Amino acid sequence: MLKILVLSKRQYMRKDLIDDRFGRFREIPLELAIKGHKVQGLCLSYACRDQGWIADGPVRWKSINAGKIKLSGLLKFVVETVKLARTSDVIWACSDSFYGVIGCWAGRLHGIPVIFDIYDNFGEFFVAKLPIAKQLYHWAIRRSDAVTCLSEAFSGYLKKRFQRTNLTFPIEFAVRTDLFHPMDKHACRQALGLPIDALLIGTAGELTRTRDVHLLIDAFSRLKRRYPMLNLALAGPLVAGLTLPDDPCLHYLGELPFEQVPVFNNTLDVAVVCYADDVFGKYCFPQKTREFMACNRPVIASRVGSLKNLLQDHPQWLYDPGSAESLADVLERRFTDLSTGYPPPPTWTDLAEKIENIMMSVVKNRLGISPNDSE
Repeated sequence: MLKILVLSKRQYMRKDLIDDRFGRFREIPLELAIKGHKVQGLCLSYACRDQGWIADGPVRWKSINAGKIKLSGLLKFVVETVKLARTSDVIWACSDSFYGVIGCWAGRLHGIPVIFDIYDNFGEFFVAKLPIAKQLYHWAIRRSDAVTCLSEAFSGYLKKRFQRTNLTFPIEFAVRTDLFHPMDKHACRQALGLPIDALLIGTAGELTRTRDVHLLIDAFSRLKRRYPMLNLALAGPLVAGLTLPDDPCLHYLGELPFEQVPVFNNTLDVAVVCYADDVFGKYCFPQKTREFMACNRPVIASRVGSLKNLLQDHPQWLYDPGSAESLADVLERRFTDLSTGYPPPPTWTDLAEKIENIMMSVVKNRLGISPNDSE
């Protein structure tokens, strides 16, 4: 049994780790605790929330508010990290670049291994580009005992950029199959007020030109001329710079509660995953792709990064990034090719087992025990 300390910010991906019981930094620690490890979490809240120890099943989280000035809350977080690290076997530092820095510093202070989880391309964030912050972020990558990251593509980048060849592990996002599974399409459309008998395409997530959502709108306009029953549904925050046309066949549902996202997914005849061929698109792993698949929806996606790898056995489902014409062509072919046959999506239990093996390995390495040695 390991004593595991998890470091994270409390709000991420527009959700609250504790209040919403949401996401990677909640689910993996929970699964590790269910497997028998003693797991404590420390999170910093950028909004005013209840502080102190909060139980999430077998996991105990301590929440600290950053406060208006932020620095005082951050100092409290650092002090508490040092205190909790003293009685831990391993640290999993997540959610942002400076949590990796804090985790590595505390780990070196107490001589315990640290795994830095880079679930997004932190190097492209504004803070991580600042002088000193950039150097500290790179220091944390190089000094951590292992790195877990969001995709195979990003793992390859880290290995090349930071010479972390044997110590970088892709740990993608999982799917909650208790929520994301096939449902009755007509019932889901009725629940969300979408046209029952339409040929419905759509996407979910942040709606912005940088994600090439405008290409989907353009492709929809092209295909509407030949498919009068075609409708487009969009769900997610609408980011400045993307304008939605005034069209009765375009349905914008806003940002849905998490529990309604699988309902939305199941309304679609074809789900579209739009990403540009840029730094973000190359290295991200769009969780919504797995969620669409878990709902057994026919998918098309941009031929970029992890999406290209995920659908490598079905290149006909990939469109050329940046091309509305290619998107429209691939989408039209999918109207008649509704095949799915996706492999089962990874679960949080699957990913927790991978991280557990990494943790056991780095702990053994610190103790000078060969990974092949028995317990």
